[in-house]
Parts: sequence; C-alpha cells; structure tokens
Amino acid sequence: MIFASRSPAHKTPFGAVKAGQQVAFTLTPPRRLSWLDVFLCVSDEFASHDFEQKLHWDGLELDADRYSGVLDTSGMLGPIWYWFRYTTTSGASGIFHNPEHLPFGEGRQGSGEPAPFQLTVTDPGGTPIPDWYGKGITYHIFPDRFRRTKIPSPDGMVGVRRVHRDWGSCPEFRPDENGEVKNCDFFGGSIAGVLEKLSYIHSLGVRTIYFSPIFEAASNHRYDTACYTRIDPMFGTQEEFEELCASAAELGMKIMLDGVFNHTGFDSVYFNGRGTYELPGAYQSKDSPYYEWYNFISWPEEYSSWWGIYTLPDVNEGSESYRDFIYRSPSSVVRRWLKAGASAWRLDVADEMPDDFIEELREAARQEKDDAVIIGEVWEDASNKIAYSTRRRYLLGHELDGVMNYPFRNSLLAYILGGRAEGFRDDMERLRENYPRDAYFSLMNTLGTHDTPRILTVLGADSDSWELSKEERSICTLSPRQYDIAIKRLKMASAVLYAFPGSPCILYGDEVGLEGFEDPFNRRTYPWGSENKELLDWYLRLGKARNISQALQSGDIQYLHADNELLCFFRTFGNSRALLCVNRGNVRRTIRADWHGGRAPVDILSDHMCRRRNQVVEVTLEPMSARLLLTLPEKRGG
Repeated sequence: MIFASRSPAHKTPFGAVKAGQQVAFTLTPPRRLSWLDVFLCVSDEFASHDFEQKLHWDGLELDADRYSGVLDTSGMLGPIWYWFRYTTTSGASGIFHNPEHLPFGEGRQGSGEPAPFQLTVTDPGGTPIPDWYGKGITYHIFPDRFRRTKIPSPDGMVGVRRVHRDWGSCPEFRPDENGEVKNCDFFGGSIAGVLEKLSYIHSLGVRTIYFSPIFEAASNHRYDTACYTRIDPMFGTQEEFEELCASAAELGMKIMLDGVFNHTGFDSVYFNGRGTYELPGAYQSKDSPYYEWYNFISWPEEYSSWWGIYTLPDVNEGSESYRDFIYRSPSSVVRRWLKAGASAWRLDVADEMPDDFIEELREAARQEKDDAVIIGEVWEDASNKIAYSTRRRYLLGHELDGVMNYPFRNSLLAYILGGRAEGFRDDMERLRENYPRDAYFSLMNTLGTHDTPRILTVLGADSDSWELSKEERSICTLSPRQYDIAIKRLKMASAVLYAFPGSPCILYGDEVGLEGFEDPFNRRTYPWGSENKELLDWYLRLGKARNISQALQSGDIQYLHADNELLCFFRTFGNSRALLCVNRGNVRRTIRADWHGGRAPVDILSDHMCRRRNQVVEVTLEPMSARLLLTLPEKRGG
C-alpha cells in the first residue's frame, strides 16, 4: 500500500482538522517502481490557490521507499483537495490519486486529470457544537398523524379541510377534479395527544422530539406555512406548546422544530394568494410589506416557487425585512419559539438557502439559547456538497451543527438487503473522514422519514409491489412471509442505527411495525391498539442500551469485521465498551473478540451474560440476527 488517507501510517491526524493544524503525509512506494521525486499537490478551492510541496525521502521501510512531509493548514478553509505527483529515475512521471473510492482511502497510480483526496479544514474560531443532541434518541412526529384526543372541527381554519372520522383510514391520495392532490384531509393529531403519550415516548429512551411543521398552514403536511407565529389551531395553542416543552423537560427531553424558511404557502398571511387574510399580501399589492419577500417574474400571477409548485412560492432570503422577521429581531420566529421552550431547529431544504442566511440564523439561535442545535436537511455528503453550482460551507464551523444522514440510510439498507458489509463500512468511514468529529457525532441517523417509504415496507415488499398502481399500493400490505422477513431485517438495521455514532431517529410508528409505500401512505396514523409488541420490546431494549452506555452515546468506532454478510464494530469511551454484531446471512456465524478488564458483557437484546475466557468473548450469531454486547455500568450506592 503506497498511501491510504485513513491509515495512520500514511496520514495523521485522521480526518478533518482545524485551520492551523499540521497534517503529516507519508508515502511508501515499492523500490521496484523507482520513484525519485514526490510532490504533494494541493488545491485550496475557496482561496483559488493551487500549489505543490516536495516530500522528503526518509529512507527505506522494508522493500519500500519512504517519502514524508507536513502540510501547514494555516489560512485554509473548506474541502481541500490533494493528490501526489512523482517522477522516476528513468524520467517518467505520473500521479497518485483517489479515482475509485477504495477501502481505507487507498489511492492508485494514474495519469491525466487527478481525482483528488479530500481534507476538510474548519475554522478554529467556529461556534462549538453542543454535544447533547448526538448522544440521545430522536423521535420524529408528523403532527397530524401521531395522536388525537378528539375529532376536531375545521371551522374557521385556513384552507378547505376535511377531517377523517376513522383514525385508521387511508390518507387521501386521489387528485381532485382539477388534477391536484391538495393534502387537505386531516386526522387531527394534536399537542394534547402528544402530551397524553409523552410517557410512552419517554419509555423508548427518547431525548429529542422532532416535529415536522406545527405552524398554521392549509395542508396536512404544513410545509406551506401560512403563519410562522401561530401554531396550527388543529394542532393546538402556544400555551399548550409551552406546556409540552416544560413537561418534556421534566422527563429529560427536548423539542426540535421544523424551520421551513425557503418558501411559504400560497394561502398565507404573507403571500395571501386566496385572499384568506384581511391585510393585503404580496399577491394583492406591491405595497404589501411582504412584497419584497418574493421573486415575481410577472406580478402577480408569475413567480418563483419551490420545484415549480404554485402553492409553495419561494422566498427571497436576501430580503433584510425577511431576515429580521425570521431570526434577527428579538421577536423573530427562531427566537420566539426558542423562548417558548424549543431547543433546536431542523432546517428544511437547507441546500436552497444561502450560506450567510444559515450562518446568521445559527448565531441568532445561540444568542437566544447557547446550546441550541441547528440540523440541516441535506441528502448527500454535506462536507463537499455543491448546490446550485455553489460549494456549500455547512460544516466548517459557522452554519449547521449536523445534518440528516441519508447516506447512512442508503448504505445500511443496501447492506441489509444483500450488499456487502465492506460497502457500508467504507461509505461510513469516508463520511467520518470528511466530517468534523463533532458534526459526525451530531448527525440525525434514520431508517426512514416522512419523505421516504416506511422502512418495514422497504425491507419486505418485493420488486413487483413497487410497480403496482397508486390505487393498489394504497391497500397493499406485506404477506405473512414478507412481514416475517421484514421484521428480521428491521431488527438488524435498527440495532446498527442505535449502536452508531450520531442520534438514532425513529419515525413515529416504525417501532411498532407501521407499513406504507410513498407519500401519503408512509404518513398513516400511529396504530394505537394494533402495535407489534415484539418489535416494540426490541426498540425498548435498544433505547435502554443507548441510554445506559456512554460508549454508544459518545464512543469512538472501530470495525472488527466487515465481511460480506457479517458486520461487527466496537464503540469505546473510557471504560465503557459496546460491541454490535450483525449477521444478515443464512448461516450461523461465530466471532471472537477481545474483552479485557471489568466485568463480562451482557447481550442487552436478550439479557444473557456472555461467557469470557482468557479475556475473549465468543458470540454466536443465528442467521438474520443481531447482538449488542455492553458492560453494564456499576450500580451506585449501598
């Protein structure tokens, strides 16, 4: 191996660094390659500065030459791209780069245009990330569908609403006479319902409740905000919200809100496209205080909207008055709801908001609450994301504290559904290398969200089911055979979710076997009284493990096995240790692992004490199963 970016023999320190740190590089080409001179080539994209630096020959390492050098990152910021150029004793030349995303960050010799390695350099003066979020479990609630205490009346509310009397009925998916699906059917989930089930949420080990939008809106998803300063009356009141925050805090839980600040609703106080509100909005008058918030092409009928959806007019985030309203002023939206008891914001479609908007928003949130957390909706690797032809600066110290970890979901599901464990390990190690450590530990890891099909359906439905008509998918459920396989797969996937760095996030109902294809079938109501109790017990055990183990909350990760069907990794924090083992294959497997010091571990998923001989534990894994070994904390007191 000539160079591998994740090997301490070739590059230290591991992963992202703060500007000013020195990064040591070592290359070990075999003598038979006859390398003569080696240069580190660096491209600082944000500074538009490229340079080379010669590495020094340090002697021999067995049958390889050793070339070393140190890069001073002072003044750098962002993803820094690097590769190596070499010449040989015969006068030939070439490059050593990263064209294939090989395991351990290993490079390859090549020629032509380089495919560089990435070194993330952050601002040492950036705002520290609070560590509370990544340690705990997040519960994601789609407000209209979790719990209602009564059938509400829609009278006097914005929009034309229809309320389902049957809590378990299917959400409306058929278009109206104009071919539109308006999402105007409601089930009446409420704050009172969440309060009624708060102890249940707490029993899952949850430390953060994340709500999809709760503010007044014409649709059931409420991503078409009608009024940022008013909770949708079908969901509740500000007083009830403050009570919820206080009651959650008594149980050690915090509230995260969904900030939809890239667009508003057509039917809103600000745009007022249907004339619902008394004062004129941007659609009625150019004299409206909200007119400059929008991007009109030909007022009033032609305007920029999110993905061309006319009910979601885009907002001009550069508007000074809009920024004052959202986060600058003492009574701004971000500050108002933090004062009311919220502790965090998740930013919807973060890719579509300017970097300086996000930076100023986080600064305002921290001024209001010094441990407020800002999580962004980013579907790719956020360390090098390009959105609208712009390289983003999300994780460099001034914007997001973490992001929704869709790469984790995609890679884990690929493994569980038949892929190789090596692929999951390599994908996750690449993220760990690219992300600042505190951001990596503040990721929102999830198996499913309100934007994806239900995880049980993903893990159980055959390919033909996805080809059914929407009418057929509305009533399609897993067969007993499919359901059994899906449950086994979900147990394996959820065990990885809870054992991994970052916050494990449960979409309401996943823990009890809720099924559903795409929107709106993934947004069915929580099945109170019809829960899969066996699956729920599994999640309760995982929640207990996460909350008693410092290793699972904050520990470093080290892979023991990533071998086709078998995935095993340690988490270690001081004297606290955990070992997660998954066998997605059809043959029983046995692994052995060193377990020094302290007491023998317990398999928290079965309560069985594990045998340890000569400081080695032996773990037997049945087909399609997972085991999670912990050293239980010492009991305090007499």
